Amino acid sequence: MVTLDDSRALLRHTLATVAYRGVKSVSDAPGGFADFRVAQGSRTPAEILAHIGDLFDWGLSLANGQQRWHDSTPLAWNEEITRFFDAIRKLDERLGNAEPLGCPAENLFQGPIADALTHIGQLAMLRRLAGGPVRAENYFKADIAAGRVGPEQSRPKVEFG
Repeated sequence: MVTLDDSRALLRHTLATVAYRGVKSVSDAPGGFADFRVAQGSRTPAEILAHIGDLFDWGLSLANGQQRWHDSTPLAWNEEITRFFDAIRKLDERLGNAEPLGCPAENLFQGPIADALTHIGQLAMLRRLAGGPVRAENYFKADIAAGRVGPEQSRPKVEFG
């Protein structure tokens, strides 16, 4: 039987995974990447990253028993990266405290967290299309741990095979 503590631990590990993959997708991006647009009407990487920040802000409001959504205008690329890590850190800290969640943990996963994973994948794909692919690695062996959601804590130590 899964307990609330088990659910929170898995959510926190998932957030650490998003941070790990996120740092790979946004670090050392090619020049102009923030504004790269694959087709008319598609989101730019900066717009996607702003949306991910909105998802984590929404997730925090849900965890606090509220339902607040805001569509943010993208900030400058480095500011948006900072916002991404701040938002994921705030949600991780909320999940790490003993206060009861304002919604089921499963809904946090299926809503904002799963959506963020999808968008991190889009950023990785856009990196390849923009000529600066994300370096491959064996994610099964990646050094990812709950609570490590900051940009330096999430920096990959690449291991292949």
